[in-house]
Amino acid sequence: MKSAETAPTLAPDAPTSFGPVSVSREVAQALHVMGYQEPTPVQVQCIPLMNANQDVVAQARTGTGKTASFGIPIVEKVDTALKKVQAIVLAPTRELAVQVKDELQRLGQFKGVGVVACYGGQPIGPQITALNAGAHVVVGTPGRVLDHLHRRTLSLAEVRTAVLDEADEMLDIGFLPDIERILRQTPRERQTALFSATMHAAVRGIVHRHLRSPSWVRIGEELQTAPKVQQVYYEVWDKDKVRGLAGLLHQDLNGGKALLFLRTQAGVDHLVRSLQRHDVRVAGIHGGMTQPQRSSVMRSFKEGKLKVLAATNVAARGLDIPEVSHVVNYDMPQNMEEYVHRIGRTARMEADGTAITFVTEWDIDMLDTLIDTVGNDLERGTLPIYD
Repeated sequence: MKSAETAPTLAPDAPTSFGPVSVSREVAQALHVMGYQEPTPVQVQCIPLMNANQDVVAQARTGTGKTASFGIPIVEKVDTALKKVQAIVLAPTRELAVQVKDELQRLGQFKGVGVVACYGGQPIGPQITALNAGAHVVVGTPGRVLDHLHRRTLSLAEVRTAVLDEADEMLDIGFLPDIERILRQTPRERQTALFSATMHAAVRGIVHRHLRSPSWVRIGEELQTAPKVQQVYYEVWDKDKVRGLAGLLHQDLNGGKALLFLRTQAGVDHLVRSLQRHDVRVAGIHGGMTQPQRSSVMRSFKEGKLKVLAATNVAARGLDIPEVSHVVNYDMPQNMEEYVHRIGRTARMEADGTAITFVTEWDIDMLDTLIDTVGNDLERGTLPIYD
């Protein structure tokens, strides 16, 4: 945690704007160091609203820059002289919690904002030590945050801003009761912001119960896929899926990175073993692995030592891997929301990407839904094994 005393001295002529958005000298300097030149559309709309203490509901897909949308206002509002938690961000996965924490630390590096990530899968002791040191912002998964509240190692009595990041994902995992308990321990007069790719009924329920006359921001239409994703589906017999995927990866990956989606942990483990027998260097990630195992796999994937990663939906939520070139729906998504979330992992920040969907003899109904929804953007391909 960087303290105010160790923050570098700022030049008096440091810029105080981020495109059309006004920011403090400290935040402007941080944005310059981070290489941020112009705000994204969601940042342009959300930052002024949050700076004006409005509650905000923002609907935007992954990769649109939403972390800075709430991160900049949080950093601006923190009183570093008050060694109390003044903002809390809830996220669906430990990976996303760490990524958000890292970005908030960078945004607050010249102001001396202390940020702590609280998530399961690691010893709680170091988190307690960091909290006792006077954290200003906590980013965490609901389960571990609730654990700290029960232990009285975390107080939310001074929270001014609460953010629900990827709210639909948190509800899909089953975190609604934990979220409700956590919000009840924050002041009623707090500011609340909710970010979600989709706005299904459960998400709207949280908005109705916990936000006060929120301003709504929508970037793109609901269920809109990334504009630069090439969407292709391949019909394949179930018995040929492994062989078909191996051939596709050998032929089309061309130095890129592929993220493979499966429904179950057992499916991930089986596919990894099967692809390895076809000379594909691949690893899996899922909730049944230990945190050190997950961290090791993710480090190899991010560094490019590993080019193919197989994951369950839950494990992949929140993974920030902007250079993924291919997303493969090895198991057919169960609904359109899931399809949009999955393929949103490629073509991020205006990059190109390819989304591949395998359609077996058991998936025809969902294929019809895909075609009806996506239309001409979904192409039909032929696997190399069937040429």
